[in-house]
Amino acid sequence: MGDVENQQDLNDLWKYVCHLFPILCHENDDENRQDCTGDELNIMQRIVSEGQEALVEELVLNEIETKLRRDIVPTFWHHFSDSDVTIRGLEGFKGAVDSLYDSLSTLVPLLQTLELLRQTAQSAREVYGQLSLMETFKVMVRASLHSQLPLNYQAITEDFYRISFRVFCNSENKETDQNESAEDIVQCAGCSLEIEFCQCQSIIEAFHDINGKLQELDLLERLAGDVLTTMIHKRIENHVQETCKGSFDVSHIGSLEVWLDTVVMGWLSRIYSSGSFGFRESENKASLSTGETLSKMKQTLRHFLYETYTRTRIDQLFNIIIEYPDSEPAVEDLRICLLKTDLRQHLTLKLQRALETRLLHPGVNTPDILTAYVAAIRALRTLDPSGVLLDTVTQPVRQYLRWRDDTVRCVVTSLTEEGPSELAEELSRGEALQLDDLTPSEEDTKNWETWNPDPVDADPSKTSQSRRTSDIISMLVNVYGSKDLFVNEYRTLLADRLLSSLNYNTDKEIRYLELLKLRFGESQLHYCEVMLKDIYDSKRINTHLHSDTNFNLDNQEFAITAMILSAQFWPHFNKETLELPEFVQEHLNTYTKAFETLKGNRTLSWKPQLGSVNLDIELKDRKINLTVSPIHATIIWHFQTKNQRSIEELSQIMHAPATLVRRKITYWQSQGLLHEIGPDLFELVEESGPRVKGHIPSEIVCDDEETESAMASAQEQREEELQVFWSYIVGMLTNLDSMPLERILQMLKMFALQGPTTIEVGLQELRHFLDRKVAEEKLLFYGGVYRLPKS
Repeated sequence: MGDVENQQDLNDLWKYVCHLFPILCHENDDENRQDCTGDELNIMQRIVSEGQEALVEELVLNEIETKLRRDIVPTFWHHFSDSDVTIRGLEGFKGAVDSLYDSLSTLVPLLQTLELLRQTAQSAREVYGQLSLMETFKVMVRASLHSQLPLNYQAITEDFYRISFRVFCNSENKETDQNESAEDIVQCAGCSLEIEFCQCQSIIEAFHDINGKLQELDLLERLAGDVLTTMIHKRIENHVQETCKGSFDVSHIGSLEVWLDTVVMGWLSRIYSSGSFGFRESENKASLSTGETLSKMKQTLRHFLYETYTRTRIDQLFNIIIEYPDSEPAVEDLRICLLKTDLRQHLTLKLQRALETRLLHPGVNTPDILTAYVAAIRALRTLDPSGVLLDTVTQPVRQYLRWRDDTVRCVVTSLTEEGPSELAEELSRGEALQLDDLTPSEEDTKNWETWNPDPVDADPSKTSQSRRTSDIISMLVNVYGSKDLFVNEYRTLLADRLLSSLNYNTDKEIRYLELLKLRFGESQLHYCEVMLKDIYDSKRINTHLHSDTNFNLDNQEFAITAMILSAQFWPHFNKETLELPEFVQEHLNTYTKAFETLKGNRTLSWKPQLGSVNLDIELKDRKINLTVSPIHATIIWHFQTKNQRSIEELSQIMHAPATLVRRKITYWQSQGLLHEIGPDLFELVEESGPRVKGHIPSEIVCDDEETESAMASAQEQREEELQVFWSYIVGMLTNLDSMPLERILQMLKMFALQGPTTIEVGLQELRHFLDRKVAEEKLLFYGGVYRLPKS
């Protein structure tokens, strides 16, 4: 009898439970549920007294989860099916969210009743550690949604947020730009419809409604988080590209930060602050969570903005460097961004690749490479004051410049040329040369309190002071590691300038020399001082000889002025030979005798290929006055006695190579005084006018006199310098019979390099020199040793 009563009590209790939670009733239980009436509080107390509150909660939650998985969630995802979607984007996504929100709202009363039951049980006995029913419900919703996630759901979501973002940006632009006439606008930039059919307002309302519902359900981040992140990242990338395209003279980082805070974060704040919090337990708690979410997103997006802007500027860095200092704002922006991003290694590799691709190849002239290198030094000094970035990035440039033969000449020319020149400006600063030094400087020890370690990518073999030097000339000299090359090149360049001016004016060269002495030291430039003194003495001697009537130089057929050079202090001259006309040589002998009379035990050794000649040429129909080189004057003078001359004939008369005569004669062809009537046969043109076209070459290439140097080439000068060692080598091999290369070099350093000469030689250079002697059959090489051939 007791079991029957207990069963009846349980049946009655079940009816009350179904009355509280209709979701537990099946179709055949509807009639019993309707007949059951009672106070909800009494029913809950009875459930608690029977100890069935946990079972009831579990049953209700199971039924809710079943309903979610079978009905609500499939209906929601059905809106995203390609076969069913008729309107994508705004309306498609709005319909899906509205359907989900309405369906879930019907379950809220059940959760509220279940929460009352839980509170009743807690008042009867203490229960701790239980998860909030609303949070449990949201976990079930998210799990059900993700378990049935379709592959193509992001398309409609992306359409919705893309349209809403465009409308939001358009509305912001309208607020900031009030001067634009509405009559000029035909199509709305937000919704892309005609102005009279604009749907921006309805889109904004739908936007707030949908985001509010998703926010209440805690589904915004789960359903739209990836879409929002991807879309915002693309928008940031596009905006950075549009803002910074080809613009280097204006800083953009500030305006980009403002745009991110106002436009992007303004839009996101509207997304995350929407909603009435109907599904939340506490409005204050929800507001706090939204604020934290927006703060984290702002921090993340700002870092992404810095990274995007930095990568954009790194891609443009080669052009930024070329335009420096006009591009200094862009360099400063990049410096700030590098401190906030981890892209230093990326910058190094990218810029090195750009330099090698666009600069370091034979198609670029050496002056252009030097200009870019100087600009890189200045720009990278601003970008990284430690000098580590400059040292690393420009390493290939320094190696390439060392490989080019004309680098030193281009540097020296830029140092002493007139007009705007960055190296000339550096030289005028008058700083001392700062060569690489591996020992710490006194300044480093004095400023130890403000000392900062070098970046991790710094070369440990170099000191911080050597990297931080801002002297460009010192860095160019350090490319070669020795200032002797630059001094010797300047000496050659100075000789060319002095010999080509012929006016004895050395004021400008003295100024440059004094500046160079501050850089390279007086001892290095002593020879150059003597060269300038020779020019001054030459002017004084010429004035004296021509003013003294005892020498009778002014009564000659033509006046001669000479530059009298101290041979041992000037660079080697080129080895061109020239036989001057006899009457010219007689005038030179007269000048020599006058000089010997003045100087006593000194005489002159003339260089007939150097200097200039002022000619008056009289033809049948014209007179011409020209200033040319001695070889040009000699060529045209020989046509005075004979109208036709061949190259071979002129070569024999002038004692000059035929190739040189052929090259020089093109000058007179370009002047119209000679024309070629046959192979290597030329005729004087007495009268100007039409000539036989077949006798005149269609193109005449005239050599540029300014590009030719009176000095021997660097290779020729070096060859003559090495000849100094030849007598030592012959003496060593005569006494010791045979010697290996290393032993020869060691002996030269002990004896030949200890004198006043400053000539140095390395192992490879000595090997090439001795191999040339072997080719000339002046040496024998066998078994790794050199020996003299037996006579």
